[in-house]
Amino acid sequence: MESHQINSIAVLIPCYNEQATIEKVVRDFRIQLPQADIYVFDNNSTDNSRALAEAAGAIVIKEKRQGKGFVVAAMLRKVRADYYIMVDADDTYPAEYCRALLQPLYDDQADMVVGQRLSEYDQHAFRFLHLFGNKAICRLINSIFHSDLQDPLSGYRAFTSEVALQLPVVASGFDVETELTLQMLYRQFVIQEISVPYRARPSESPSKLNTFKDGFRVLMKIFLILRSYKPLTFFGTSGIICEITAFIIVLFLLPVRQAQTGNAPVLLFTLSSSLFMIGILLAAMGVFLNSLNFRLLEDTSVLSKQIQNNKFVNK
Repeated sequence: MESHQINSIAVLIPCYNEQATIEKVVRDFRIQLPQADIYVFDNNSTDNSRALAEAAGAIVIKEKRQGKGFVVAAMLRKVRADYYIMVDADDTYPAEYCRALLQPLYDDQADMVVGQRLSEYDQHAFRFLHLFGNKAICRLINSIFHSDLQDPLSGYRAFTSEVALQLPVVASGFDVETELTLQMLYRQFVIQEISVPYRARPSESPSKLNTFKDGFRVLMKIFLILRSYKPLTFFGTSGIICEITAFIIVLFLLPVRQAQTGNAPVLLFTLSSSLFMIGILLAAMGVFLNSLNFRLLEDTSVLSKQIQNNKFVNK
C-alpha cells in the first residue's frame, strides 16, 4: 500500500459501558495507526471504561448528553484533524482494515469510506430482525437517493475534514449512522464501501440496541430526511396521491352514489374538492421548498470553498 504524508488522523470511539472491549479496541488502533490521536468519548459510563481507555493511551472526553447521536455531534465539534476514523467500542470491527478505509481518502477518490459488514460476518453477529431491517432500510435509501449502498448503518467509517465540517448531526441515538449516510447523499459527497469482517460482540459485552425501538427511530429518520431534504419528492408525491384520490371520487364514487340515492352526494363532493385543493398546495409547497434547498446547497458549496481556501493559505 502506498504511504502518504498527512497532517493528522483522529480515531473517534463512542463509548458507553464497554469495559470488556474498550482497552483492546484502543490498543488495536494504536498498533495500526501509531501516528493517530485516539479519542474515546465517554457517554456517562458506570463501569471502568474510562480508566481502561486512559490506561491504553486514549484521550478521554466526557459527553454528558446520553445517546450516540449526541456523542457523534460532540466528536465532530470538538476534534480537528485532516482524516477521521469512527468506530464502535465493542470490538466488532477489525482495526487492521482502517488503512484500507483511509486509502480512498488519501487518493481523493471518496469523501467517506464505510466498512460494509454484510459480505462477511460471524454467525451470531446479527440478530435476524437486525439483518432483515438493515437490508430493507438499505433498499429504501437506495430507491430514494438513487444510490447503490449495501450497508448504510455501519458504525465503521473514515471521512475527511470537509465532511466533518459540513455534516449537521441532530440525531440523538443509534439512528445517527442513518443520518450521516443520508446527509452525505443529499450533499452529493462520494461514498465508497469496503467489505470488512464483522465479529459478534463478546458475551460479557451485551448489545445496547433495541430491535423495535431503534428500528422505528431509523425509519423516522429516513422519513424526516426525505421531508426536509427531498421536499419535491415528498410533497409532490403526497399531492399526486391527493389528486388521484379526488379524481377517483369524482369519476367513480360520485356517479355511483348519485345513482343509488338520486341526490347529489354533498359530502363526497366536498371531500373531493378539498383533496384537489390540498394536492395543489402540497405540490406548490414541494416546488418552493425544493428551490429553497437548492439555494442552501449553493451557499454550502461556497462556504466549503472558503474553508478549503483558508486551509490552503494556512498551510
